Amino acid sequence: MTPDTLIAYALVLPLAGAALIWVFGKIPDLREFITLATGGGLLYMVISLLSLVLAGEQPELQVLDVVPGLALSFKVEPLGMLFALIASGLWIVNSIYSIGYMRGNNEPRQTPFYMSFAVAISSTIGVAFSENLFTLFLCYEVLTLSTYPLVTHKASVDAMKAGRLYLILLMATSMVLFLPAIIWTYTLAGTLSFTPGGILAGKADGLTVGILMGLYVFGIGKAATMPVHFWLPAAMVAPTPVSAFLHAVAVVKAGVFSVLKITVYIFGIDLLSSTGASDWLLYVSAGTVLLASLIAMTKDNLKARLAYSTISQLAYIVVGAMLATRLGMIGGGLQIAMHAVGKITLFMCAGAIYTAAHKTKVSELGGLGRVMPYTFAAFFIGSLSIIGLPPMGGAWSKWYLALGALEADQLFVVAILMISSLLNIAYLMPITFNGFFGKPAAGVETGKIKEAPLACLIAIALTATGTVLLFFFPGTIFELLQLIKTR
Repeated sequence: MTPDTLIAYALVLPLAGAALIWVFGKIPDLREFITLATGGGLLYMVISLLSLVLAGEQPELQVLDVVPGLALSFKVEPLGMLFALIASGLWIVNSIYSIGYMRGNNEPRQTPFYMSFAVAISSTIGVAFSENLFTLFLCYEVLTLSTYPLVTHKASVDAMKAGRLYLILLMATSMVLFLPAIIWTYTLAGTLSFTPGGILAGKADGLTVGILMGLYVFGIGKAATMPVHFWLPAAMVAPTPVSAFLHAVAVVKAGVFSVLKITVYIFGIDLLSSTGASDWLLYVSAGTVLLASLIAMTKDNLKARLAYSTISQLAYIVVGAMLATRLGMIGGGLQIAMHAVGKITLFMCAGAIYTAAHKTKVSELGGLGRVMPYTFAAFFIGSLSIIGLPPMGGAWSKWYLALGALEADQLFVVAILMISSLLNIAYLMPITFNGFFGKPAAGVETGKIKEAPLACLIAIALTATGTVLLFFFPGTIFELLQLIKTR
């Protein structure tokens, strides 16, 4: 297949899978086979494109010129390739997990559940491969709309309330901040194409650049930078496979990826570093790192604790972008990958605990590790990666973020990273230790509890192993990030 055909198939295949899932929705085994087969086909397309990008190529596909100067077009550059590789790979793992979780909990409406996942992953690939801001914005909005049914899947009062907040906040930030920023960018630069070194140098003063960057950071609500973060903890009312998808595979990663891509290809790190226009956002994102971690420590609900952990961890990526250094950019890119694998492990473990023991609170997990050893061992491994300790992949992203901070002469960021790691230990490690060594909570009969369904355990084992492998074999990720042209 030609490169442009591979891009087209990568975008269309999940949509075709969604249609087939609908057609065969009344045959669960076939429906789930189609989900996994579609995921496998998508991963094949992405890996085929990966080999081209590693060889120095950047395949393109232009679909149509909507109006003069605004085209729906796609281009596979190294940063987008990294995001597509993460999303397509983890979709398969998340689908395996979903089969065990949805069947184990006898969840209703499983056919629209899998359909929404497929449409969402198609829009995620669109975000990753977008050639310009116009295309990115369209795919970003489709992602919001396609994940709304997932957030409201349970159809309960709480789910519908969370869904309204999800939709209103993400659409409002897009329409009020993100879209005006795109229009303003076009009036300044005359183009919206992602260009190495950026498109705004010599066309905007420092104040304009600083304001414009603020519109992007807060307008991309999926990045969950405080105070635009309330939708994320609220969305945890959704089934755990959805939580994992939101936090690791698509939604929030699409947000921080967009921030990083816009920083590199619209502003350019040279412009930001020379004007200091992003410094105020560096302080905002560093504050988000600490404040979200402190809030996580107060949450007894396990998924809520992990949600605030994600808000903190996402802010690392924004910090990497706002440092406006090449090493900071590499650290942010590494964090997209490392956090995805570590956090999906934690969420899948939380779902396994709910499926097997019907427990959602941290205070109820005492002793469960002795009857669910595989789940709690995986949670421990994922926690180490989120904390940033070797030999887990998360160590690399924090290392390069610290190097980027030193390169930018922002020593306070190194202190923030160190304090954040200590806070990560404080809110994650007690969960594992209490599970293995704590006493069962009152009324909890651990003797009647066993591990979650096999499909759940397979998925958890894959991602937990992945966190270790990413420490010892991060070569492809490093190679992609090194190929990014910043000028």
